[in-house]
Amino acid sequence: MSVLAPRGGRARGAAHRLDRPERAVVDIGSNTVRLVVYGGPRRAPVIWLNEKVSARLGRDLATTGLIPDKAAELALRGLARFAAIIADLGVPEVHTVATAAVREAANGAALVEQVRALGLPVRVLSGEEEAVSAAYGVIGAFPGAQGVVADLGGGSLELVSVAGGASAHGVSLPLGTLRLPALRADGAEAFQRAVTGEMRRAGWAADQSGPLYLVGGTFRAMASFAMHEDGHPLTDPHALHLAVADADRIARKLARMAPATLASMAGITASRAAGLPDAAALLRPVLEELRPDGLVFSSWGLREGILFQGLDPAAREQDPLLASIAYFAEPRGCSLTQAAKIAAWTTSAANGGAPGNERLRLAAAMLAMVAARVEPNLRVAHALDWALHKRWLGLDHRGRAMLAAALRGASGRPEVTAELARLASEADLREAAGWGLAVRLCRRFGAGTRVSLLSSRLLRDGDALVLWVEPGRAQLVSDSVEGDLRALAQWLGLGWRIDIGQP
Repeated sequence: MSVLAPRGGRARGAAHRLDRPERAVVDIGSNTVRLVVYGGPRRAPVIWLNEKVSARLGRDLATTGLIPDKAAELALRGLARFAAIIADLGVPEVHTVATAAVREAANGAALVEQVRALGLPVRVLSGEEEAVSAAYGVIGAFPGAQGVVADLGGGSLELVSVAGGASAHGVSLPLGTLRLPALRADGAEAFQRAVTGEMRRAGWAADQSGPLYLVGGTFRAMASFAMHEDGHPLTDPHALHLAVADADRIARKLARMAPATLASMAGITASRAAGLPDAAALLRPVLEELRPDGLVFSSWGLREGILFQGLDPAAREQDPLLASIAYFAEPRGCSLTQAAKIAAWTTSAANGGAPGNERLRLAAAMLAMVAARVEPNLRVAHALDWALHKRWLGLDHRGRAMLAAALRGASGRPEVTAELARLASEADLREAAGWGLAVRLCRRFGAGTRVSLLSSRLLRDGDALVLWVEPGRAQLVSDSVEGDLRALAQWLGLGWRIDIGQP
């Protein structure tokens, strides 16, 4: 996977030029009508603005087959506002899509014409197109994703398989959150039969290996509930992984809970709480039918999938974690190029590690150099917030913990904490803390400058860690440098020395 800067490797300062609203998606859904404006790197877009109107266009589909007049009026008022905001911002790339409610309602075409009159060229997605867009959202957020994507909206549940960077078998089922109350009203057995019957249209899904990727606000609220129940150390449900047995237990409990109780919990809004028990009831027969390897929750879905589908092949191949951290770090004083040089200087201290750790080490170097510019009394708190709570793509919870351990190491606090030990193994955390200690030494020796990196080496010589320095640069060696070298060597179980002269 490429680690080049977005848009073909722009020069230093590209992050600043990208810092404007460049893309927008207007999503006319069955439950909400939403505008999301994005800026930042194309491979890892940053949200500028996120607004919604809870119009509930699909609330009467199961009974009348129509979009209620009042719901349409509410949606159009919101869309008129969205169109004005888009024009005022001068957003050059706008996608307007409509999903199940508009697609299925007898008066959906009339609403489409009214939306187009506002200057929004809406595209009504078919069920398969809706599923595929959600699938590409997951592919964009989880490079290498393989499994089944389940996108739960107000009007429908989309199922689609993903593997090898592509999707297949997309299907849309009439099992959205606005339809579920009527199905559950007939009793548990009837509900089970109804869901199982619809799932027959997705018979291929049980044969797809891998986890079930859950997309949609209601599923994310379910993840927030699971994290609350577990006293989880993280706050963002993105990339949360649950075993099937744990997910079924949580769903069983949620299906019996009152929405008012759920709405009082952190991370669960009143609108999501209203549909959460029904969504939990739906998940149980879905798990029984599909038998996935586990569950993974995704913050990326249809809207981000539409943007990802518009990328050229080279942009799709970029590493989203490094693209997003480079965008964050560059205006704060550390470029991807500088971090790569620091990571290369500290390679001898990395001591191998698991496959894939090099990208984490590079990400940690960028964040550690940025953290060094934060006030000392705030440094650790800010760095841990970045690692554990800021949303990054292409990063699981183990990776978050390793970033946090590296940033603690770079602040001179490499000890493994109980919080991080819940997310990664002790071996992983100790390895990452060593990366941080090495970056700390690099920064201490010569502030991470190009000249200091070129005139010194960090080497292993048998059981010793050696800092080699060119003769004309010996003045950079200080008691503090010796102390950081000693701390790193002891952490790695090595002796240490400083050599001035030929390596």
